[in-house]
Amino acid sequence: MPKLKTHKGARARFHVTGTGKLMRRKGMSSHLRRKKPKRVRRTYDKKLHAAKSTVKNLKRLMPNSL
Repeated sequence: MPKLKTHKGARARFHVTGTGKLMRRKGMSSHLRRKKPKRVRRTYDKKLHAAKSTVKNLKRLMPNSL
């Protein structure tokens, strides 16, 4: 059986924690940022949990990370 390759786009966008949870960044963070309130801009610094509905697909894209 051949080796499973990691999807490089998924690897760049998602981070795996030590306990195996998948974390993601918020979208819309780079464009028109000066107009947004400081409270909103602060939320882009944090990472969020990936949705449960996408975790199965992400595990298929990143077999070696989990």
